[in-house]
Amino acid sequence: MGSSCGCGVTLVLVFCLWGVLISLSSAARLSASRQKLEVAKHLNRLNKPPVKTIQSPDGDTIDCVPVSKQPAFDHPFLKDHKIQTRPTFHPDGLFEENKLSEKPKAKAHTPITQLWHTNGRCPEDTIPVRRTKEEDVLRASSVKRYGRKKHRAIPKPRSAEPDLINQSGHQHAIAYVEGDKYYGAKATINVWEPKIQQTNEFSLSQLWILGGSFGQDLNSIEAGWQVSPDLYGDNNTRLFTYWTSDAYQATGCYNLLCSGFIQVNSEIAMGATISPVSGYRNSQFDISILIWKDPKEGHWWMQFGNDYVLGYWPSFLFSYLADSASMIEWGGEVVNSEPDGQHTSTQMGSGHFPEEGFGKASYFRNIQVVDSSNNLKAPKGIGTFTEQSNCYDVQTGSNGDWGHYFYYGGPGKNPNCQ
Repeated sequence: MGSSCGCGVTLVLVFCLWGVLISLSSAARLSASRQKLEVAKHLNRLNKPPVKTIQSPDGDTIDCVPVSKQPAFDHPFLKDHKIQTRPTFHPDGLFEENKLSEKPKAKAHTPITQLWHTNGRCPEDTIPVRRTKEEDVLRASSVKRYGRKKHRAIPKPRSAEPDLINQSGHQHAIAYVEGDKYYGAKATINVWEPKIQQTNEFSLSQLWILGGSFGQDLNSIEAGWQVSPDLYGDNNTRLFTYWTSDAYQATGCYNLLCSGFIQVNSEIAMGATISPVSGYRNSQFDISILIWKDPKEGHWWMQFGNDYVLGYWPSFLFSYLADSASMIEWGGEVVNSEPDGQHTSTQMGSGHFPEEGFGKASYFRNIQVVDSSNNLKAPKGIGTFTEQSNCYDVQTGSNGDWGHYFYYGGPGKNPNCQ
């Protein structure tokens, strides 16, 4: 009697366990199905119907999308926006780019192109948009966070407290100016392809246009080049932009991955691979980026090189930057996820320290700011900042050819950086 009773209890437990497993399996399938649907909807929002498609040698698909159909116009405030095809005013006082460098092997004036150009161009009145794939979105922590930086990723200079560990996991080597009203900034940035240790890390070189305090409402406009396996699925060096009006919390994104930046240029794709890149003790290549506030319309415009006015961030996206910027930063940033409890070996810039100089260390040259009269001027009172100078460092200088410049970067993990 006791034996048959025991068997009955065992059977009940088996059936209960089986029921729980089926229930969990069904819930997992339902969750996966919901995620797939959410991802599909997001891809549908981002990937607008193209009039032409170009396959890039690096595996990217570039869609030529009508200017008026780009993701920016999903924003409710932009439904009736009249597109500005060009800025009302350009800043005066661009540093003379036609001065030949006295440095040997400097091919900084060789035009840099994007790889997809080898297979075609987009027609007029369209813009090139890098197509987002399902696997791109699935690499993000969530659909909502796809294309966004983590909170507190902006370097807050603390010159009185050098060599502090940044609790956000981001490390920087930057030059900066503050204490005035700024209406834009420019820099010519040496282009490299730094090695990334972990796929969830990145390395970038950029300029920041900042407004407000370093609190929850910080405004930022950013542009430069980056290597980000998590965002793009490879280790290529890519042109990028970013914006936020609330310190990376709920607003803004990279490139055209949300509504905001309005592109008007048909030749340059945000997030696309740029080529060629510099080699150690070899040819050097750089890109020029200018961001400025149109004195008439108030929008923030971006120019790539001397020829490509890419588009603008409408002023209504911002609070502080609707007026002016309070700080400008230039330099490098990496994510240090401390793999195996040690400092990452992800490189910044060329992966070499500033003291190695031209052809070995990465540089920013001809750095300028735009003043209230829409003039490009040499920055005054340049400061520098890095959390751990034995991992990544920065050194400034000035001369006739390069104006104000600095070398920056480093290898990350080394005998003095563990």
